[in-house]
Amino acid sequence: MSILGNRVLRREDPKFLTTGGLYGDDLPFEGAAWVTFVRSTVAHARIAELDTTAAREMPGVVAVYTGDDLDLPEIPAGEPVPAALARPALARGTVRFVGEMVAAVLTETREQGEDAAEAVFVDYEPLPAVVGPEDAVRDEVLLFPEHGTNTALAATSEPDDSIFADCEVVVSRRIVNQRVAPCPLEVRSGAALWGDDGRLTLYASNQHPHGARDAVCALYGLDAAQVRVVAPDVGGGFGAKIGLYPEELVLPWLARRAARPVRWTESRSESMLSLGHGRGQWQQVKIGGRRDGTVLAYRLEVLQDAGAYPSIGTFLPFLTKLMTSGTYDIPKVEFSSRAVVTNTNPIVAYRGAGRPEATAAIERAMDLFAAEVGLDPVEVRRRNLVAPDRFPYTNGTGTVYDCGDYAGALDLALEASGYEGLRAEQARRRSEGDRRLLGIGVSTYVEITNGDGGGEFAAVEILPSGRAKVYTGTSPHGQGHATAWAMIASEQLGIPIEDIELVANDTDLVPTGGGTMGSRSLQAGGLAVHEAALEMVEQARKLAADALEAAPADVVLDKVAGTFHVAGTPAVSRSWSELAEGAAATGGLRAERNSAPPGPTFPFGAHVAVVEVDGETGEVRLERLVAVDDAGTIINPLLAEGQRHGGLAQGAAQALLEEFRYDEDGNPVTANLADYPMISATELPSFELIPMVTPTPVNALGAKGIGESGTIGSTPAVQSAVVDALAHLGVRHLDMPAAPERVWRAVTEATAASPGGL
Repeated sequence: MSILGNRVLRREDPKFLTTGGLYGDDLPFEGAAWVTFVRSTVAHARIAELDTTAAREMPGVVAVYTGDDLDLPEIPAGEPVPAALARPALARGTVRFVGEMVAAVLTETREQGEDAAEAVFVDYEPLPAVVGPEDAVRDEVLLFPEHGTNTALAATSEPDDSIFADCEVVVSRRIVNQRVAPCPLEVRSGAALWGDDGRLTLYASNQHPHGARDAVCALYGLDAAQVRVVAPDVGGGFGAKIGLYPEELVLPWLARRAARPVRWTESRSESMLSLGHGRGQWQQVKIGGRRDGTVLAYRLEVLQDAGAYPSIGTFLPFLTKLMTSGTYDIPKVEFSSRAVVTNTNPIVAYRGAGRPEATAAIERAMDLFAAEVGLDPVEVRRRNLVAPDRFPYTNGTGTVYDCGDYAGALDLALEASGYEGLRAEQARRRSEGDRRLLGIGVSTYVEITNGDGGGEFAAVEILPSGRAKVYTGTSPHGQGHATAWAMIASEQLGIPIEDIELVANDTDLVPTGGGTMGSRSLQAGGLAVHEAALEMVEQARKLAADALEAAPADVVLDKVAGTFHVAGTPAVSRSWSELAEGAAATGGLRAERNSAPPGPTFPFGAHVAVVEVDGETGEVRLERLVAVDDAGTIINPLLAEGQRHGGLAQGAAQALLEEFRYDEDGNPVTANLADYPMISATELPSFELIPMVTPTPVNALGAKGIGESGTIGSTPAVQSAVVDALAHLGVRHLDMPAAPERVWRAVTEATAASPGGL
C-alpha cells in the first residue's frame, strides 16, 4: 500500500515540542560583536549632522560606522527598475522612511549596543513626506529628485472604453487592498564570520539561502565558492524573508572591518518598522455586462505602493495581472499598473504576493455587478465561471490555466455551508429588525503556483547503514518538508520514513536551490525528490544485477523488505545497506536531479464566509468559514490541512483586523503588537475544510501548491460577508479591514440616510 495520501504525523514536531528549534539568536559565536542599528525617526529628511563621538565613548563600543564609511555599492531592486532608485546599506545624505538605518554600532554585548545607539546624534532637516501612492503619483514631492518622478515601474496603456460599448450595466469602484505587516514569530537574525582562508559564512533567517548567497556575491564581488549561507530553523517568513535586507547584507562588511564575527537580531519594534510589508495596492475596477448577469468586460487599474525603495513589491502587479479575470470567462479584459515610491517601509512579497490582490479585486467587482443587476452574487458567479471543458484555458491577459472545475468547487462550498438556509435566516432577521446582522460572502479563486515554472535540485544518498539522506534546494520553515520529502522518497525506495533524513538550508551541503516561496515546493522540490529516488532505484538495480549475476531488467525491488532480488527468487537478495557498502569505494550511492516541470500550476477553490455584525457597535464576528481548496494530488492531508488553516486565518485577519498605518507625516501609528491587531483563535471559528482533488497534468505527482490558497480565497469571502450584512441598508462596498469603527460609521451613515433604520 502506498504511503502517499496518508495522514502521516509530522516528523519535525517532536524536536519543536521538546528541545525546541535552533534559531539564529540561539547560535553560539565565540568572540562575536553585537550589531545595533541606529534608525531614522523621521520619514523624509536630509541628514544635516550625524555625530557618533559620544557613542564611540560608551562602554563596550567596538566601532561605529555610517553610510560615508561604507565602500559598498548601493543595493539595486533589479531590472527594469532604474538604478537611480537603488538603496544604500546605510543612509547617505537623505532618509526616506521611519526605520531606515543611518548608522551601525558594534559592541561587546547586546545591551551595550542599545545604550550606545541612543548616544548617536542625528540632526534632521525635514522634507515633505509622501505617504500614500495616490499622493506619490502626482510627483509634487519627489523622493529621488534625480530620477524625476516617483514612478518606479509602469505598465500602462490608454484605456479603451469601447470594451464596455455593448454593456447594459457598468459599475466602477476604487478599492484599497491595505498594507499589512507579516509579523513572523521569529524576527530577523543574522551573523557573519570570515575564515582564515578568506571564505565568508553568513547565517540568516531566510527562505532562500542560495538566493541570499548570490546576493552577497553580487554585492561583494565574490564567487559562489567563497560564500556559505546557512539558514538555521526559521520561525516563519510568509514571503517577507525571501531576500536579504540591508541589515544582513552589511554584516559581512562589518565583520571584515572588525576582524571578528558579528551578529545581529532585531527587536519586534524594528521588525514592524523595517521587515518588508505586504499588499499595498490601490485598485480601480470597472466591470460591465448584461442585466441577465453575463459579464462582458472588466478593467483593473493598479497603483502599487512600493515603499521608499523599490523591492519585490514593485513587481507584484505583474503577478496580479496574470490572474486579473480570476475564475471567470470574460471576453474583454484590460489591465494596467504603476508602482510608485512613498516615504514608508518597502513592500515585499507576502503570502500570495499579488494573487490575493487580483482575487480581491475581481470578487468585489462581481459582487458590485450582482448588486447592480439585482441578482444573487452566487448566480452571477455561476453564469460566468470557466467551464470544465475549456481547459487548458487562456484567460483575458494571456495566462494559461492547466485544469479546473470551478463550478464543482462552488457547488461543494454552497452545499457544505447550507447556503439557501443561510439566506433564509438572513431574510428572517431583516424582516424582524434584528440588530444582529447576518452576512454571507462567497468567493471563487484561481491562483498560480511555481509561477516561473522553474525546476529544483534534489539528491538521494544511501548510507552504508541502509538509511537515506535527501538533499533539497527548497527551504523548510514550517511547511513539513522533512515529512513530505521522506514520504516521496520512501514510496520509491521502500526505506521507512524514520530512516530518511532531510538536508537543506546550507549552501555548502546543497549546491543549488530555488528556496521556498510562491507555493512551489512540492511541484518543484517534491518532484525533484521523486525523480532522484527513481534514479536511485535504477542505479541500485544495476548494482544488484551485477551482484546477483542477472540482467537489470530481471531485478525487482521488494519495497516491503527493502531488498533487490531476481523476479521469482526472493530468497537471494541484496539490501540497500549491502549495495551502499559495496559502492563506497567508487563514490557511494547517490543520485541527483534538477527537476524541470513544463510550467506552473493553478490551484483553485471556493470559500463561503458567514459573519454576524452588531448593528449598534460595528463589531464583526466570523461565525463560519467553509473552504474548498483544490491543489491537485495531496501527498499528506495533515500537512495540507495545516497550510489551509494558516492561510484561512491570515486571509480573514486582513479582512477583519490588520492594517499597517502611517500618519500624514509618515510616522507609523501601528508599529507594535499593541496597536497592530494580530488575529488569534479567539476571533476565529473552527474552519470547515471540504476536500476536492483535480490532479494537474503538469507534473508526475499531479500536485499543485497549497501554501497560499487559503489566504487568497478567504479574504474576499470575509470582506464580502461584511458588506452583505449591510447590503439591505444600501451599503455596496467597505474597504478592509472591517474594524468596528469603520463598520459602525457605515451603519450610522446608512441608517441616517434611511428612515426605516436597520
